[in-house]
Amino acid sequence: MKTVLATRTVDIPEGVEVSIKSRVVTITGPRGTLTRNFKHMNMDIQKVGTSKLRVDLWFANRKQLACVRTVCSHLENMCTGVTRGFLYKMRFVYSHFPINVSLSGNTVEIRNFLGEKRVRRVQIPEGVEYVRTADVKDQIELSGNDICLVSMTAAKIQQMTNIRHKDLRKFLDGIYVSAKGPIPEEE
Repeated sequence: MKTVLATRTVDIPEGVEVSIKSRVVTITGPRGTLTRNFKHMNMDIQKVGTSKLRVDLWFANRKQLACVRTVCSHLENMCTGVTRGFLYKMRFVYSHFPINVSLSGNTVEIRNFLGEKRVRRVQIPEGVEYVRTADVKDQIELSGNDICLVSMTAAKIQQMTNIRHKDLRKFLDGIYVSAKGPIPEEE
């Protein structure tokens, strides 16, 4: 069964400019510019007035209808990214061998994980900022405008410390995401 028309709108916050040209959306705000290509999805993306974006999909089946909400979520995350940015906090968990994490260039190096000599390396992409938290022990912060890049970097760091060939209920060591979301606004 096909739905004749599915429509969703996205609010554009103040101070954010949006330009759309053949399903390539560019959003500019106080923190920078984000561009995303939606050409792989057949839908209309239009600017309605100055404060709304409208996503239309005509004659869609169930799987195509799910894409409407997905595109709207991407657009909202882009608007949040260029106004506030995103922050992921990660904590080190270890029982015996302290995990040593350092930044060299644009690469995060994880040493002494479970006492192993192997050095695990994760590339930090352009647009993601790495900070070792000063006031909290064993915590790092990843921040940036693009939620895809920030969350992908956090996932790669977490997956680097996967434990194999041991009982996962007993060996809980690793680097895990402890908090995530938009950067809190300072009062």
